[in-house]
Formats: sequence, structure tokens, C-alpha cells
Amino acid sequence: MSPTNHRHERVGEEIAHEVNAMLAGELKDPRLEGHVVVSEVRVQSDMKHARVFINMRDGNAKEQRDAIKALEHAQGYIRSELIERLQLRRLPELHFILDHSQEYTERIEQLLRDMKKDKPAAP
Repeated sequence: MSPTNHRHERVGEEIAHEVNAMLAGELKDPRLEGHVVVSEVRVQSDMKHARVFINMRDGNAKEQRDAIKALEHAQGYIRSELIERLQLRRLPELHFILDHSQEYTERIEQLLRDMKKDKPAAP
């Protein structure tokens, strides 16, 4: 297996790192204030599209939608910065998506705790 087979994964990690750096100080949109972080970036193996999963703690549904809209609005700036920082000829098209995996994990853990609590102790 050659190193190029995992290039899309490495590019995804670098995109996540750089976008998190931009969220930490460069993007000044008030809709991005708070705890907005990139949790994962999945780049297609053909390097044409990248899904950027955004995790926003302490935000209601409207604030989450507004954060996605703000990122989509800043996409031109983000893309130009990524091309320069990562030194890529072509950057995958970015698609910003809310990451609900943490909420799902917490819900499953709560259900498991409830089941364990309701189950009588074995003799």
C-alpha cells in the first residue's frame, strides 16, 4: 500500500487543524462565538469533496444553524487560506455539517444507565 492511498485522510486532518485555528482567532463572525470546533473532516478519496463536521457545545438549534451559515458565508476566505497554508493545487469543496455524534453517545449512555438501574441484581 503506497502512502498516496491515505493522502485524503492526511489532508482531512490538516484541514481540521487549520479550520480550528481559524475558528480560534481569525474568523470574527459573531455567529461563530462560543465553542465551535471542527470534530472531523472526511475527504473523499478522489479529493473533490470534504465533509467538515462541526461540533457546537452549548448552542440551541438556531445558533447551530447560524454557525453553519456563517461558515458557509466565510467559505471563500477559508478555502483561500487553506490553499495557501496547505500548499494544495486544488482544495476539495467544503461541506459544513453539524456533528451530532456526541449527543447520540450521551443518549445511548443514558439509556444503558437506565437499563442497568431498572434491571434487578442477579442472585
